[in-house]
Amino acid sequence: MAERPDAELERIAAQTLDHYERSAEAFWEGTRDHDVQQNIAALLRHLEGAGPFSILDLGCGPGRDLATFRSLGHEAIGVDGAASFVAMARAHSGCEVWQQNLLALGLPAARFDGIFANAVLQHVPESALARVLGELRAALKPRGVLFSSIPRGHGEEGWSSGRYSVYHEPARWQRHGVEAGFVEFEHYYRPEGRPREQQPWFASVWRRGDDPPR
Repeated sequence: MAERPDAELERIAAQTLDHYERSAEAFWEGTRDHDVQQNIAALLRHLEGAGPFSILDLGCGPGRDLATFRSLGHEAIGVDGAASFVAMARAHSGCEVWQQNLLALGLPAARFDGIFANAVLQHVPESALARVLGELRAALKPRGVLFSSIPRGHGEEGWSSGRYSVYHEPARWQRHGVEAGFVEFEHYYRPEGRPREQQPWFASVWRRGDDPPR
């Protein structure tokens, strides 16, 4: 799938980030108590070595999960495109936070043991996904680990409530991961303990593969 022209990607990023800027405080109040311990544990149990680990919280938002990683003794760095979220994340977590949007990342090579991408990669148009996943792979140390959680669907893509989102079928998402040079550890559906039709989130954990992307 051909990637969209830069101007169109810039528009998608700008409008999505504007939505989050305008709703930053409401977003924090609505998500600050969300329980994502299952997802945090899924990332951490697949990291190799004794730690502490260097972890990038991709799309960190106001800093809820950054604070958790720091409280567990890890070196946590956040990245988000919304200026309000960057400021809030620094204040709430005390961590270093970079302002970068998903479609124009500038991450250091082989820097992180793990990348935590919780409820964020759905904002990447499918045409740009191979590039973005490749950039995440390059930012991981050898055998580093990527966690992702996305809202599942049947390939729907476009604007929803002011944000650009893609609702991947799980099998298609897994193909994207493999094609980007990752090897899957595990996947599961969320929230836990509900019938599958009441589990809109698909979580997966991936190791950076030894071979270059195809």
